[in-house]
Amino acid sequence: MNELAEQSNTCVSVCGKACAGVKRALKLPVTERRRKAGFGSLIALLIPGIGFPSGLALLASSNTAPDWLMDPTAWPWEFWVMGLAGTIALIGGLGDWIYHRWVTHCFVGKAERRCELLALAGGGVPMFGLLCAASVSEMPHRFLVPVMIVLMYTTALICYDEFVYHRRRCKRIETLLHRALVFGNGIAFLAWVHWCFVVGGFSGRV
Repeated sequence: MNELAEQSNTCVSVCGKACAGVKRALKLPVTERRRKAGFGSLIALLIPGIGFPSGLALLASSNTAPDWLMDPTAWPWEFWVMGLAGTIALIGGLGDWIYHRWVTHCFVGKAERRCELLALAGGGVPMFGLLCAASVSEMPHRFLVPVMIVLMYTTALICYDEFVYHRRRCKRIETLLHRALVFGNGIAFLAWVHWCFVVGGFSGRV
């Protein structure tokens, strides 16, 4: 418990009094504070970033893979947008995690920690699974309604987290990293949705 209190003080010394999250956390008992950058968030963050290229590689090695998948020059533009935007999002998310875990040793209240984890693990991971399924399905439109439901749920959590907990952050770097994560994932999502529901995924591009 003493170590937790010392690390919370480190967060205060780096972030300063301008950080609204620290102000709220300091009003809570030490036992009610949580590390902002937990390993659960890191795992949820890495699943799409590692899972998408791994899935493509696995599909390319199968006997049912379309010929164009072996030739990157023949890939659709959606793949390139997903790759670029997804990489930006992954860098932003990892940078944000490293910044709070190892630089500021940031601690927040349990509610903020829970909201962040729900957005990543409860929204981002199911969305990744649904879009993967839609990509290889012969009838991807069946996944459209579930995707929209998860999208609304995730968007609500992200907006709540940003406007309630992140309105006043002390460092511009944090805002930059958050925007890279949110907008990178958003652009990658739009490209993937176009690939699944306009092109028709792999079944629509043989």
